Amino acid sequence: QVQLVESGGGSVQAGGSLRLSCAASGYIGCVGWFRQAPGKEREGVAAMCTSTGATDYADSVKGRFTISQDNAKNTLYLQMNSLKPEDTGMYYCAADYLYALTLRPEQYRYWGQGTQVTVSS
Repeated sequence: QVQLVESGGGSVQAGGSLRLSCAASGYIGCVGWFRQAPGKEREGVAAMCTSTGATDYADSVKGRFTISQDNAKNTLYLQMNSLKPEDTGMYYCAADYLYALTLRPEQYRYWGQGTQVTVSS
C-alpha cells in the first residue's frame, strides 16, 4: 500500500511561486500532480515516471510548472512559477504502477489528501 502526503500549499498573489511536496512510502512507479477547483473536474497537471524520469505536463502549465523527484527522500515536488488565479484549487499527488505515463486521474489508485493553493489577482 502506497501512502502519499502532500504539503506546501498556501496563498500567493498572481505571478508568485509555490513548491508542493509529496512524501511517499514505498515504491511509487509513476506519479502525478492533479488539481480540482470548486465545481470543476479533477485535472492532471504534471506527471513523471520515477524509473525513467519521463515527464508530461498539461498545456496550461507548460513552461511554468516543473515536476521533479528526490529519490533519496522518496519525495516528489511540483515547482509552480508565474502562478495565475486560474491555478487555484486543491492539489493532489497520486501514484500507480503504470505502463505508460498519463495525466488521466482515473488511472491512478493511490492518492494523497491534498493541499490547497490559492492565487489572488
